Formats: sequence, structure tokens, C-alpha cells
Amino acid sequence: MNEEKLRAFADLVLKWSPKINLVSKADLNHVWDRHIRDSLRLLPYLPKDLDRAIDLGSGGGFPGMVLCIASGIPFEMIESDSRKAAFLMEAARQIGAPAKIHNCRIEAARVEPATLITARALAPLDKLLGLAAPLLKPEGFCLFPKGKGVEVELTLAAPLWHMDTDHISAPDWGESCILKVSQIRHAGAA
Repeated sequence: MNEEKLRAFADLVLKWSPKINLVSKADLNHVWDRHIRDSLRLLPYLPKDLDRAIDLGSGGGFPGMVLCIASGIPFEMIESDSRKAAFLMEAARQIGAPAKIHNCRIEAARVEPATLITARALAPLDKLLGLAAPLLKPEGFCLFPKGKGVEVELTLAAPLWHMDTDHISAPDWGESCILKVSQIRHAGAA
């Protein structure tokens, strides 16, 4: 993990955030703990032989850019907000992160399916699976940080999606977890 590059990224978030709201004003003094460290929770669950990953609704770069910088794994980041996409492009350029930024809606993205898809605070699980499924390789999986409402999200997604799930948690994470989702199939599919 390259802490120096992660600190440089955190500095860029602080510099750009007042103009384009990458993180809330309340979080400006807590970027490292609330956003960088939270994104790094996913790092141990990235496959060692991963050649690339996709991050949906990348926003301020959490978790995609953080994981890209920390792991060196190329990430394709899909962000519809032009200002946030410009920030991600500039951050990748300045830090030398192996990231490719797609400034478009997720449904319009022209990217090859990947083994790993990440997304943080993008949408409820039933909608998130609809966005992720077309971009996920059959043998792939998703890592989604979720909060205390994860069980409700799973219940709402169950009539629409078949999937295998694994809850990853730790004592110091409180009610949050990482939801690992694989074998995603629309309930109407054969």
C-alpha cells in the first residue's frame, strides 16, 4: 500500500471538495477516517491475480481510486457528473494511478465485463445489481460497503435477483459490513 500517494489523493479531495462537493462539509476534517480508511476495508478481499476492476458511480473516488492507488490494480471508474469525472482524471494523472475514467451514465458505459465491481453509497442493492450485472464476468463478484440497512436491502432485492452473498464484518466496523455478491442472475432469467 502506498500511503504517500493516498495522502496526496486525500489532499486533492480536500482541495477540490469545496468547489464540487466530493465529500460533505462535515467530513472535510475526517476524509482519511471516513472515506480513505473505509475504502481500504475492501483491499484484503481483492483477488491477488486481478487484472482490472470497475467502480460504479465513483464520485470522489471512494472506493475505486483509493483501491486503485493502494493496490496498483487498474480500475475503470464510471461517473456521470462531469465535474467529478474531471477531478478523478486529474487525480489519476497527478498521482500516477492506473485508472481510466468514463464520464457517462453506467447504463451507457462501453466497458468490457470485469471480475470485480465495486460501488459505495450509489444505490439500494436491488438497483445496484441491475447496474452491476451486465458489467460482471460470470465468475466475478461485487464488493459493496453497506450500512445497518443491509438486511432490508437484501429482502427487497430477493424477489428480483438470485445471488450468493457473504457478509464481511469486523468488531470495529459497528453496523457496517462489506457485502460480497456473486452468481448474480435476474429472477426472470432461466
